[in-house]
Amino acid sequence: MGGFVPASDQLLKGEIVKQCEKDLGMKLTVETINANDIQARITAAIQSGSGPDIFMTLNNWPQLYADSCSDVSDVADDLGKAQGGFYDICKVVGTVGGKWIGVPWCTGGGLVAYRKSWLAEVGAKEFPGNWDDYRAVGKKLKAAGRPFGQTAGHTFGDAPGWWYPYMWSWGGQEVAEDGKTVVLNSKQTVESVKFAVALWKETMDEGGLAWDDTSNNRAFLSGSISATNNGASIYLEAKKKTDSYLTEKGTPMKDDILHAGIPAGAGGQFNLPGPFTNLLMKYSKNQDAAKKFLRWVSSKEVFDKWFVSQQGYTSGPTKMWEDHPVWNLDPVLAPFKKIPVTGRLLGYAGPPNQKAAEVQTKYIIVDMYAKAIQGMAAEASVKAAHDELVKIYGA
Repeated sequence: MGGFVPASDQLLKGEIVKQCEKDLGMKLTVETINANDIQARITAAIQSGSGPDIFMTLNNWPQLYADSCSDVSDVADDLGKAQGGFYDICKVVGTVGGKWIGVPWCTGGGLVAYRKSWLAEVGAKEFPGNWDDYRAVGKKLKAAGRPFGQTAGHTFGDAPGWWYPYMWSWGGQEVAEDGKTVVLNSKQTVESVKFAVALWKETMDEGGLAWDDTSNNRAFLSGSISATNNGASIYLEAKKKTDSYLTEKGTPMKDDILHAGIPAGAGGQFNLPGPFTNLLMKYSKNQDAAKKFLRWVSSKEVFDKWFVSQQGYTSGPTKMWEDHPVWNLDPVLAPFKKIPVTGRLLGYAGPPNQKAAEVQTKYIIVDMYAKAIQGMAAEASVKAAHDELVKIYGA
């Protein structure tokens, strides 16, 4: 998976491939595909018993394939000890029953990128911190032809990355702490859906129902939206091509971009981190070589090159990377280093296990909002989603 930070893809396919052959004496093949196609590819590989030795996965996807992954506890335990310990979110999605089923690679996540001058023009000196203020500012911006923009479509990152924290901020949750009892159909969730419908009509680019994870990037950089929850890729692209991405005044757009958290609600303020995990598949005939590679590529010396190329797009999997000098290079990107610390995971208030992963993969929470936006009554939309969760959780 790649594309959001081209420099990192080039590094992986170029320098790191060559370095691997030199250091380990093995030929490394790196293939990048559309992230939305990864799960189908993994499923096909497992069913056929052949395919890539290692898959890089997102979110809690490792939980879906736990039975098909090799135990990599020896590799992960050593890396954790050497690098200050893994973040809890990386450990939760990468382990089953105390056994590591994958080696954490990094943690992505979204913050709201926004045009500070456009918000200032409608009286907002900073990004609104709660939903009422967000709605008020968004109304003015949309009236000026500068709406907010989010996706409510079936896409792996930006859709759950917005709608899950939005639901949590209202106090909504999928299951109780026992991880079994479905509690989605609550007053808080219904109120969140009703408010979301108004937000969509009053503040958003309504084409977002069909957006994938690149659509909001293009919309923002073309100047058609004023704010969107996203990884750092929008800012990095604007920073890379200062002559291509300009404001209406002809100045570099990068100088008009800041980042903020998704607004807070009565339930709090959250983000949805996206842990990336490398899975060594049981069908692989190169188990020892693959482990050797995972240990090598995740080492401080090798991973550092990749981490620097990300320029703040992702955080490291272990706590030592919070203190990396890359975070001091650009204050606009510095807020991203705390994504692994301030996040909440899929399936809350239960664990982000296989069932939570199935709910996310089927876009049940995203669709709960999308259906209401398209005209279904909020109560009916929430009940339908609740019933789908009961089928998965069985309670």
